[in-house]
Amino acid sequence: MTDRIAALQAQIGGPRDGALLRFALGSALLDAKRTAEACEAFHAAVDFDPDYSAAWKLLGKALLAHEDFDAAAEAWRLGIDAAARRGDKQAEKEMQVFLRRLQKPRG
Repeated sequence: MTDRIAALQAQIGGPRDGALLRFALGSALLDAKRTAEACEAFHAAVDFDPDYSAAWKLLGKALLAHEDFDAAAEAWRLGIDAAARRGDKQAEKEMQVFLRRLQKPRG
């Protein structure tokens, strides 16, 4: 896992840098439980492409894992909007479910 993360990080700033690279890096970091770094990578992915619904979805998951509940909810709201613009019904529905679960009282 660390080798994959290092290989992806090595490409940042190069000709292949963009939303897909940052998404892949964020996914690898999230899998490695490096949630703060994953959040940064997913934020960069949506900066490159604000309509990248999969990046919004995993940004919300990374923020949730990092216990930043308000930011996770906001990421999913923005992701729902992005998915609707792209016609990505599946991602839209998934994020709606995640948001509803998050809004239920915890305890």
